[in-house]
Amino acid sequence: MNHRKCRIAALLLLAFAGNAQAVDSYRYLHVTIDTVWHIFLFLLPLVLAPLVLVAWLYWRYAKRGKGPNQDVKDSEP
Repeated sequence: MNHRKCRIAALLLLAFAGNAQAVDSYRYLHVTIDTVWHIFLFLLPLVLAPLVLVAWLYWRYAKRGKGPNQDVKDSEP
């Protein structure tokens, strides 16, 4: 049964051997005007996510105010 699996694997490799050569070529690497737009849309959330996080954290802690146990450090000499 092991030989049968090897034969099937060999037949599959031979069947897809022509497609393997096409992967190495630059034929499928199409750069169009849409490529720049897709890269921009991919990178936009990565760039804006830290800014949104900082804004949310600032709003969260600014909303709390100063507690009774928090002393102001500016009043010290």
